[in-house]
Amino acid sequence: MTPILLVEDDRMLGDAVAAALRQDGWEVARAEDAGAAKTALIDHAFAAVLLDLGLPRGSGLDVLNALRQRYDTTPVLIVTARDQLSDRVRGLDAGADDYIVKPFQTDELCARLRAVVRRSQGRVAPVLSYRDVVLDPAARAVTRGGQAVKLGVHEYRTLMALMERQGRVVARDALESLVYGGDGTIESNTIAVYIHQLRRKLGDDFITTVHGFGYRVGEVE
Repeated sequence: MTPILLVEDDRMLGDAVAAALRQDGWEVARAEDAGAAKTALIDHAFAAVLLDLGLPRGSGLDVLNALRQRYDTTPVLIVTARDQLSDRVRGLDAGADDYIVKPFQTDELCARLRAVVRRSQGRVAPVLSYRDVVLDPAARAVTRGGQAVKLGVHEYRTLMALMERQGRVVARDALESLVYGGDGTIESNTIAVYIHQLRRKLGDDFITTVHGFGYRVGEVE
């Protein structure tokens, strides 16, 4: 089984959470500061990350930003004592998949963990291509005509969702769920903004708008 990475500097709390995760059937790897977490995430694959925000040698947001800048879509559940809305928004905007505030019940933590892992299953795919655009999920890389294309995390997720369903229309609501994991707090025009940015980088006609339905990459199946 692919392990969970638990990033928590409070050793007593970390021991309790790790025990609950193992009881729930997970293997658990540990990191107690931001530097160790970044190294672990480069060197190993994890099913998910439980990430505290307040860490020695950096912050949990530093760890999350480094992960997403590599287009690493490993699901991240932020676990923190910070219950301010601004902290929650910052974590979600940085690419976290969910958020739970201390103190919490371990049953809820395990349920949220199972949910983010379920949503992430099936995201890794073989190399995807259309016209001269190639998306390599394993490398988290996109090229156009052999040249690297720099995409933001959510631009990348939007593109991957469309290219995985090449030839099919994907509704805006479905795209929102695929990109954000069903978070209903995003603005209504957010996906349209990412589509516009992708067209600017990949070509105006790369993504087709099917009015009243959604978006499509590729010819109709």
